[in-house]
Amino acid sequence: MTFNGWPEEALDFYEGLEADNSKTYWLAHKEIYTECVLRPMTELLDELGPEHGEGKIFRPYRDLRFSKDKSPYKTAIGAVVGDGYIQLSARGLAVGSGMWEMRSDQLDRYRQAVAGHHTGAELERLITGIRQHSIDVDGHEKLKSAPRGYPAEHPRIELLRCKGLVAWQQFQVEAWLGTAAAKNRVTGFLTATAPLGEWLGRYVGPPRQ
Repeated sequence: MTFNGWPEEALDFYEGLEADNSKTYWLAHKEIYTECVLRPMTELLDELGPEHGEGKIFRPYRDLRFSKDKSPYKTAIGAVVGDGYIQLSARGLAVGSGMWEMRSDQLDRYRQAVAGHHTGAELERLITGIRQHSIDVDGHEKLKSAPRGYPAEHPRIELLRCKGLVAWQQFQVEAWLGTAAAKNRVTGFLTATAPLGEWLGRYVGPPRQ
């Protein structure tokens, strides 16, 4: 099947789920979820796969084991494709990439690379290039002060304070979301942010076991 965007019913589904996050609502609208939300995401990942990597769609059920919020269902569909993340909710389409939360060994390597003269300057240049595409690049969580062993006056202190580094772009609901043009927004983001993923892969890498 060919990806042709998400119909308006997909957004209506999530608006309704936000208002009534219950099994009753879910079962009554499950067919809409399957046809209007899940199927387009599956088609999109199939088309992106050959160029951007393997895709995986996350389960729609929330993990309630350690949460005070007992709402059973996620109010967005999320998926990964290669190093990228795609999300659809009632507020529109969002795409992301990077490392959301680094383990301690990753964080050590990240800070060393940021502080390094050549590697740190390279990261600054590629972030500047990504931001020219109206894509935000920042850490979702930051230390309040300089990390231990690094001076507060370091020229890249803002990057050093990050505990993860993520590129993110939120698209509001517009007519193109219901067309094949939605794929162009995703591929544009993945292409623009690829240098960040390459930098993180080269200098940070996966966590040690």
